[in-house]
This record gives sequence, C-alpha cells and structure tokens, in this order.
Amino acid sequence: MKWITRYMDPITLRRLRRFRQIRRAWWSFSILLIAYAISLGSELIANDNPLYVRFEGRSYFPVVAFYPDDTFTGSGRNTRPDYKAVAASEAFRRDPDNAMIFPPCPYGPYEILDPASIEVPNEVTVTLTPSLRAGNVNIDSDYRVVRSLEADWFFGVPEGEADGCVLSDAFRVGDAMKRAIDRRLANGESPRFETELQAENAGAGAARVLASLSPYTPRSSAPRTVRITLREVPGDERPSRALTFSPELKIVGGEFDGWQNAEPEERQSVLALVEERFSVPVERRTIVLGNERYEATFSRPEVRWPYPPTGGHPLGIDEAGRDVLARILYGFRISMSFGLVLVVSAMILGVVIGAVQGYFGGWIDITGQRLIEIWSALPFLYIIILMGSVFGRGFALLIVCYGIFHWIGISYYMRGEFLRLRRQQFVEAARCLGVPTWKILFKHIFPNALVPLITLFPFSLVGAIGSLAALDYLGFGMPPPTASWGELLNQAQELRWAWWLILYPGLALFLVMLLCVFVGEGVRNAFDPRDYSGIE
Repeated sequence: MKWITRYMDPITLRRLRRFRQIRRAWWSFSILLIAYAISLGSELIANDNPLYVRFEGRSYFPVVAFYPDDTFTGSGRNTRPDYKAVAASEAFRRDPDNAMIFPPCPYGPYEILDPASIEVPNEVTVTLTPSLRAGNVNIDSDYRVVRSLEADWFFGVPEGEADGCVLSDAFRVGDAMKRAIDRRLANGESPRFETELQAENAGAGAARVLASLSPYTPRSSAPRTVRITLREVPGDERPSRALTFSPELKIVGGEFDGWQNAEPEERQSVLALVEERFSVPVERRTIVLGNERYEATFSRPEVRWPYPPTGGHPLGIDEAGRDVLARILYGFRISMSFGLVLVVSAMILGVVIGAVQGYFGGWIDITGQRLIEIWSALPFLYIIILMGSVFGRGFALLIVCYGIFHWIGISYYMRGEFLRLRRQQFVEAARCLGVPTWKILFKHIFPNALVPLITLFPFSLVGAIGSLAALDYLGFGMPPPTASWGELLNQAQELRWAWWLILYPGLALFLVMLLCVFVGEGVRNAFDPRDYSGIE
C-alpha cells in the first residue's frame, strides 16, 4: 500500500484518509469489493460440475476443463456428462477410491433440477371445513312444521323428526318475521324477506340461523303453509381442522375430537379416501363425522415449480426448476460487471466529448450541445427494442445501447470543469511552452477535473445496476436463461404466492444499491472542497 501512496499528492492522500474515516462508506466499499471478488469465482461456489473427480486412479478438474461423457461412462459420446448421475452409478461407486467433490452449492444457475431429488414427507393431510347447513320447512299459522327438507339439524332432532316441531319454540321469531308470515297466509303481496334468528334453547342445532322468505304474489286462494329457507350463519366457534395421515393410515399430525367421536363406518370411509390419495388425486368431498358435515380436501405434498425453500435449496427454486441461490449469485456478478463496464465506458466517452467542448468552446461547444440535446431526445427503450429485434439480445449489445446514452450526463460535468480550468495560469503556461493540445487536455486539465467524475461514479453504478434489473424485468435485458435479478422479479409478478422469488432477489438488489449509495455519499464527503479551502 505504501508504494501506491508514494506517488499520490498530499490532497489525494488527505481525501483517502477522510474516506476511510467515514466508517459506513468504508465498510460498504469493502463489502462490495469482497462480494464482487467472490462472485468472480462463482463457479467455485455454485456449480453442477464438481471441483475435483478421482476416477480409475486419475484426477480430473471439471470446473476448469471439459471432459466428454465417454471419459467416465465409456458411452462413446462427446457430450457434457451428468456428473451427479455418474457419481450415483454403480460403476463409479464400485471402486472406493473414486470420489467427487462438489462446490458448497452443488447446483448451477442453468441446471434444471429433478423433482425426485426434492425430499417431501410422504403423508396426506385432510382439511375438514365445517359445511354450512341449509334446509327448508313449511309452517302453518301456528308456526308448526308441516313438511321439512334437510331441516332436522336446525331443530336439534334426529333425521326425519322435524315435522311437528314449532319454529317459535326453537328460535326467537321477531315481530317483523311474524308480519311477513301472516301477510303470506292472508294471500297478500309480499317482497322478499330475510332475517337472522337466535336459538331459543340449547337444543337447537345452530345458535344463529338466517331465515329467508321468497317474494309472494297473491293467488286464487290463500296458502295453508309458508315455506321458509333456513341457512346456518358461519361463526368462529367451528374452525377448520386438519389431520395428517401416514401411509399406514395412522394420524401423525393434528387433533380433532370429532374424529374420535365419529362412528367406525364414518372413519373408515375417510381412511379409504386417504389411502386412495396416496396413489391418485381425490376431489373435494362432503363427509359426515358424528352429527356434523364437513367439506374435506385431501392434499399430499408434491414437488411443483416454483418450490419454496427446502433442504439443499435455502432460497427456494424458481418456476423453471433452477436453484434461486445460484441464480442470485451469478446474477450479482452479471449486474456488477455490467454496471462497471457501462460506467467506465460511458465516463471515457463523456470525458472526451466534454473535454473537447469545454476546452475549445465557441462554435464547437455550441454545435456539440445542440447535437447532444437532439441525441438525448431519442427514446431509449424503443432503440433497445429495435436493436434487440434486429441483432438479438446480449451483454455487448446492452452495453452499446445503454452506453451511447449514458455518457451525456457525464459530458455536462466535464464540459463545465474544462470551461472553468482552461483559463487557469498553469494552462496558459503550458500553451506558451508549446505543449501539445492533447497533453494539455489529459495531463494538465483532466487530473484537476476528476472530482465530479469520482463523485458520480458510485451513483452512476447504482443507476446502471437498476437499469439492467428493470430491462430484465420488462423482458428486454439479458437473453434467457441468463441468471438475472430482474428475471426472477418478473417470475414473482406472475406467481405472487411464491414469496421467495420477490423476497430474496429484491433484498439482494436493495442491499447492493444501498451499499453503493453509502459509498457515493462517503466519496462526496471526502472530496468536498470545503474541507480543504480554509484560510490558515
């Protein structure tokens, strides 16, 4: 480090010390630098190719070299081998000296996983949701049930014994409902009527019942009975229950008193459906346990993409069956590389154009500014779509398309710096000594115009990373199946229940951009000229 600082001027050294004193900025810079250095070796961290293979007394390094399938299987094919299948084969395991060492995350960013490799519990969960009951009764002028249909439960009597029960004995009938019944019995026109009835005694099947009467039109003679529809009002006192069964049809999870109180025949019918669900899907059924009806759903854990975080895949699996952790790691490398290449190339172009405008001024400056204004008015997204449809999407094309617009803001700052510095005494002295123009521009003026360039670099990097994520999210960025944070966020929009597809890529994007902002604030504070302009 000392041999580097030996060639720095005192002001630069003071700025560097000032930056190191800003702890938040220094730690953010260190974290970003270390993380990017690690991502450059992503193949050593997440890869479906092993780091080392020992086979038949010879050593192989598939992570850095290609070996055909014939090398390990003798198949005669020169295609890429499936190393995991080779490691699991009987021929490979027969020799105890054979060995494979995989990276810590043994999954590549483009590897489509085998659903059979995901371990899920072999069990069936039966979810029992209380079925809301409904029935009809016909009552006479004394509110006595003359005829009933599926209404026995409401009166708390055995099946088929609701006839003869009195509605007002089981439920509290209000005056409004009495008037609606009497009007229909008197053959008077009546609109639809609906009210909630409260149970009069503990023997009723439900504490709250919704009673409704359909609209009535006068007939030739008055009716002898009135039909009332009774519906159970849902309540929190009857929540859903879940029972989990093993392949031996034993309960391994959940408790439910209604299951123990049910008749053996009722339990056996449910167990038959559970046994069927272990082999084929079973549709939703209405079952009876004891004196209660339930809507029963039979579910068995199945591997479907995307899949939530599980053992071996701590960040989950995306909709194509690829490991999210591997794609986030490789996506970080692509995002940082894209941002650095774009910002550096855009700054070089912006410095050259801004320097020429600011140094020469006059008609060169005016003409250049008008051309830049016209160029900046072009629709960037349309150009990306057009060039992508013609040349295809790719890393280099995105750099070119974005770079031809990204330099404009840099050129404004450099033009202003060169306009300010071109009249300084050291520049006039260089001209008098006959120093070439290019040397005056980039050896004398440029080092004194670096402050806005260095200050803008971290913020430009934030914009470049965010732009790549936005283009990938819209489908105009890197071509599939390139690992990309924006592509994972696009999957999350379509599959909103897959929370891991929005949480982890979004968190990675947020942290990287936040660290870059912290670095930018630290650089801006360290290069603040007010810290070095005091009068001694």
